[in-house]
Amino acid sequence: MTYSHFKDLLLPSAYQEPTATVNLVQTHISLIFITDNFVYKIKKPVDFGFLNFSTLDRRRFYCAEEVRLNRRLCPNMYLGVVEVRETPDGCTFAGEGKIIDYAVKMRRLPEERMLNRLLDNNQVTEQDIRCIARTIAGFHLACERGKEIDLYGSPDAILRNWNENFAQSEAFVGFTISAAEFELLRGWVNSFQAANLQLFEERVAGGFIRDCDGDIHSENICLADTVYIFDCIEFNNRFRYSDTTADIAFLLMDFDFHRKAEFAEPFLEEYLKVTGDQGIVSLIDYYKTYRAFVRGKVESFRLNDPQISPVEKSLASDKARRYFRLAGGYVRRRLLPPSLIITWGLTGTGKSHIVEELAFVLGLDIHASDPVRKELAGMILTERHLDSYAEGIYTAEHTKATYSTLLQRAESSLAMGKSVIVDATFCSKSNREAFRRLANRADARFLIIAVNCPPETVKARLAERQLKDGEVSDGRWEIYLKQSVDCEALANNEGEILEINTENPPDDNLNRLLDFLCGQN
Repeated sequence: MTYSHFKDLLLPSAYQEPTATVNLVQTHISLIFITDNFVYKIKKPVDFGFLNFSTLDRRRFYCAEEVRLNRRLCPNMYLGVVEVRETPDGCTFAGEGKIIDYAVKMRRLPEERMLNRLLDNNQVTEQDIRCIARTIAGFHLACERGKEIDLYGSPDAILRNWNENFAQSEAFVGFTISAAEFELLRGWVNSFQAANLQLFEERVAGGFIRDCDGDIHSENICLADTVYIFDCIEFNNRFRYSDTTADIAFLLMDFDFHRKAEFAEPFLEEYLKVTGDQGIVSLIDYYKTYRAFVRGKVESFRLNDPQISPVEKSLASDKARRYFRLAGGYVRRRLLPPSLIITWGLTGTGKSHIVEELAFVLGLDIHASDPVRKELAGMILTERHLDSYAEGIYTAEHTKATYSTLLQRAESSLAMGKSVIVDATFCSKSNREAFRRLANRADARFLIIAVNCPPETVKARLAERQLKDGEVSDGRWEIYLKQSVDCEALANNEGEILEINTENPPDDNLNRLLDFLCGQN
């Protein structure tokens, strides 16, 4: 299909059923036309090696496969394969004429009930997660298995998939993934494979290599009148025939990506209750790394698509970098000793941004003073409270209660075996000392991230922050000036200290932190 062809399909007259609107969404492999009540998905004529839709016959075949395979989990959503025809009046689904392509026709699901949106809007409950887990568990128990399928669970087959991913991602080194991250992941995969051959063989012998879905993530799940899990891998058996662990690892990785890691525990509890498959625990992190890397690769592919706008490419590039970061983070988590990390720095210096990124990559608990302070005062987090310095909710009494609560929460995280970041100014040496003693009691590493930047940069940031809605911090320039007088300087004997200047590129700062924390400095 040419550009003019798919432009015709944006007209309501191109469809058999009446529709007021037609919207187009593009992926690296599909053109998706969304009408009022239905969705039509046309495969792009691309050949990525692992996926080949380059001929009309191939696109027709894989459209039929998509319908057949997705009806396993969504029997009423996938309606069939329809022809795209060329007529004197233009390209259409409704008329007679030469068949120029094929499309999968589906019922349209409510977009506001897509799991990725619900996650981002904090509208997902534990009950929802358990329902999804039961649906996937039941599906896995019924999935086809056999000798041919078992071949795809062998260590050699799995390593082939990894090596293909590395080869296809090499072009993006220096753009969406750093050379260091790339080599870290490649080295770890090879060492993990070599050390765990028996584990992979046991999964094959136990019957856990099945004809799975291959693409279970939050964008492919809808919580409507029932749980819909759609858009499975139809184009390559090699990506669908897999360990059931690899199938659920995609969704668990997605929880991490959306900063909803707390949903992993109820999901796994419910899944194990139905399947009894305790062996997944040993491979979950391995396959989460794989899934994050694949998503980084797929988003990177979008950068080479001439039909995608520069804005979409920029978004895809950012998304790819975060997926690759997460993949590397899964490896680094194995290198991180139990740690208690605190920040030191004045308001507006950029503490929260850098530690939020660090927490995302390494899966750390994070407790911050701004929300805790307002929570203790019974306030809405985004409610502005422009008290003068050391007044209102910023009195010595309120500040003492805030740090006491932060200390308790950090202790709880460490007691559960989790490394933790506490994000606060920590201008008081006595507060820093209390957290250092906690780290000693918990036998945890103690690190202070000392954050700074030039005052003129802070002033500009704080002025910009005042104009934004939804900000939790009440920091202002006059507060910064007062803090700069009262803040007690760090001494070398207080613990490990790493200085960060937030005027430096964010990726450089994050890399320094990761290397320092995970023993690669």
